[in-house]
Amino acid sequence: METIWFCLVAFCLAAYVVLDGFDLGVGAVHWLVARNSDERAQSLETIGPFWDGNEVWLLAGGGTLYLSFPTLYASAFSGFYLPLMIVLWLLILRGIAIEFRHLIHDDMWTPLWDVVFSGASALLAIVFGAALGNVVRGVPLDANQEFFLPLWTDFRVSANPGILDWYTILTGLLALAALAQHGALWICLKAHDPLESRATEVAHRLTPAVAALTAIVTIASFSVRPALIGNFAAMPWGCLFPIIAIGSLWVVHTRKSFAASCAYLASMLVSVVFSVYPEVLPASPGAKPLTIQNTAASAYGLQVGLVWWIPGLLLAVGYAVFLYRRFAGKPDRPSAT
Repeated sequence: METIWFCLVAFCLAAYVVLDGFDLGVGAVHWLVARNSDERAQSLETIGPFWDGNEVWLLAGGGTLYLSFPTLYASAFSGFYLPLMIVLWLLILRGIAIEFRHLIHDDMWTPLWDVVFSGASALLAIVFGAALGNVVRGVPLDANQEFFLPLWTDFRVSANPGILDWYTILTGLLALAALAQHGALWICLKAHDPLESRATEVAHRLTPAVAALTAIVTIASFSVRPALIGNFAAMPWGCLFPIIAIGSLWVVHTRKSFAASCAYLASMLVSVVFSVYPEVLPASPGAKPLTIQNTAASAYGLQVGLVWWIPGLLLAVGYAVFLYRRFAGKPDRPSAT
């Protein structure tokens, strides 16, 4: 049951990264692809029906984590209190920027919320990437399975780490580049020219950066935490995930495919999850990590939770399928006035 719930948490997080990832990416490239207020409005319209529904998967992931691994939830949410508050404020700012932009037509009001939307989206991508880097690197858990990390210390991977160090900054930059490319490809899929052409060019230019950062972060990950290779050696079938990531990135480069970008993001995240299993929060050297065994709820609780979780998942998936089918394709080009 613990492994099943581990996979369910990973599924919710992967769904969030793929779906809300293009929302964040659209914000990150907002000022690169759109040249005026009307084009920025068109950029926002590409995510209009989807962005708030996509964030449901973040709530689903947090709820699933709380239900299945309450010890991990308690430890991680207290130890990462500061970045979680940053994420909360960025989500709030991003949401109100999308909603407030259209309330007043003014030469100062509209650009202000465009800047907030773009900045909050880019910073969220970096923070989420740095958070994943912290999980891979490990945290200094004490005997009570607790920890607290400052925002930074000396930017080194050491026994006294901060949330930000050279490694987590690298993972944050990779997340920003990958999600920016993801968002640009979404605009290619949903917008008309000239926005579509500029987004295609941005996606093309970002591909080498994503490829280079993927290679650098992969090498750095095995350097920071050599044990990551253990699961791939013990279960060679797991090598399929990074192979899919590499192949998907090549398809993105050659065909500018949004579906390939989805596959790249999902397979990269699954590769990380596979490499740390059965740990759910690795610890710094010398400390005892949190695993699926020492953080899980009771077996009875997991069984009952699964009975209720499945229909909830079906509702969420059904709504997502309906939404994406209802708003499939490019919207009608607005008529000239």
